[in-house]
Amino acid sequence: MNTDNKRKSAFWLHPEIKKIIMKQYKNDNCASQSEFVEKAITFYSGFINTQNTGEFLPKTLSSIITGIVQTSEDRIARVTFKLAVEICMMMHVLAELNNLPDDYLHRLRGKCVKEVKKSIGTVSLDKAVRNHEEFNRESGE
Repeated sequence: MNTDNKRKSAFWLHPEIKKIIMKQYKNDNCASQSEFVEKAITFYSGFINTQNTGEFLPKTLSSIITGIVQTSEDRIARVTFKLAVEICMMMHVLAELNNLPDDYLHRLRGKCVKEVKKSIGTVSLDKAVRNHEEFNRESGE
């Protein structure tokens, strides 16, 4: 903006706002309070003019955030896959060691779904053994 075209304007400000301007204009490396107010108005006008605040964020910031989220998703997917492989191996070992009837497995699955929901996914071996003993007593096994 050309400084030759500037015109003096009078605005009414609350004393708290005036204190903010006086305190912050130097922190923003502005030469004057007027420059700080101009920058603030330009910034806020740009914010208002965008329909989507996502469009207001600089593209670099948006791409950095997208990259961080993508990296996190990739890590979670890899760990989940490895965990699923280990669980699958454990299931095959257990199946090899035990010959369990289908109705028992069906009831056990229902019990386990309830247990995991109740515990928000944190199940310890000790608790599972206690619960399984209780399950077997209830089932008459």
